[in-house]
Amino acid sequence: MAKGELSFEEFRRMVSLSMENMCRDLYLGNRASIKIKKEPVAVGNLMKILDAALTLSNKKGFSAMSLRELSSQSGLSMGALYTYFSSKEDLLHMIQRESAVVFDVLTAQLEGVRDPQARLRRAIRTHLFLSEILRPWFYFSYMEAKNLSKQEQKKAIEAELLTEKLFVDIVREGQDVGVFRDCDAELVAAVTKAMLQDWYLKRWKYARRKTTVERYAEFVTDVVEGYLGCGRRGEKKS
Repeated sequence: MAKGELSFEEFRRMVSLSMENMCRDLYLGNRASIKIKKEPVAVGNLMKILDAALTLSNKKGFSAMSLRELSSQSGLSMGALYTYFSSKEDLLHMIQRESAVVFDVLTAQLEGVRDPQARLRRAIRTHLFLSEILRPWFYFSYMEAKNLSKQEQKKAIEAELLTEKLFVDIVREGQDVGVFRDCDAELVAAVTKAMLQDWYLKRWKYARRKTTVERYAEFVTDVVEGYLGCGRRGEKKS
């Protein structure tokens, strides 16, 4: 790990991002439709609902999951479920909208980091750390995008491209100041995003190899920096 870079545990403590925080954000963003008005109760039950929905969906798919199964898995009655959402589709849309929270954390971590190479390293590390903290949610969001309505699919694609654009901008900034070599910035961003996604989509591979998220972050950084023609300490390769 390079000097000055946060470890995974330091990052986890600093951002204080958890499923509880995500569910609190869900509650605050959907108070008009959620019938339970006591925040602690609502947030606690939303945690049970989302945990159950993610567990079932990642096993059999959201479309195959029934509300009765969700009720059994969450420990809440069918009537209680309907106080939080009116249909399975409504629940799906609520979960998908939380992608904005992840992007906000990602951009916040880049504030004040001016050097393009440092920004690239921070962006890679932050994305991987976020996906490690919220792995079930990341996996769900990727796998269930196909089940969204056309309008929601469009929003999911826009969110995907927004993250890619962040990497595109970093690469182009580095090219402008001569830190990164001339290459297709959009293609670099797309491949970088694919490597980041592999961490949570095929997590079993890295668990079997006992690869930590920090080690994977270092590897992805080395691969991207190597292609862009810069060394780990910021020197350009000859």
